[in-house]
Amino acid sequence: MADSDRPVGELMSELSERTTRLVHQELELAKLELAEKGKRAGIGAGMFGGAGIVGLYAVGALTACFILALATAVTGWLAALIVAAVYAGVAGGLAWSGKAKVQQAVPPLPEQATESVKEDVQWTRARAKQARN
Repeated sequence: MADSDRPVGELMSELSERTTRLVHQELELAKLELAEKGKRAGIGAGMFGGAGIVGLYAVGALTACFILALATAVTGWLAALIVAAVYAGVAGGLAWSGKAKVQQAVPPLPEQATESVKEDVQWTRARAKQARN
């Protein structure tokens, strides 16, 4: 039986059932997408934390060792400057990598699910318009 031959009540009941199923499917898709983006953001945040920890421990534990080692070849102030530049480079590299990971997760919106919902709304409107005619 064609849709145009079916009673309106039956069509509305089917529309309600399909809409409910569709909403549930879209919510599941949104959950999965947000979980993946959250994981990426967590990795990026962890890398930022790693950059800070490496920077602190390196400054405290290795600075004296490297400065003393370099001071045998150059003056003490120049040895300290070289060590500081190396640490700054390492911390900058970690921060840059962490920033890239966080940007992959932004915006934290379920983009695929949003697009799918828009398409579903358009489809439903077209079917409702078709049923009215």
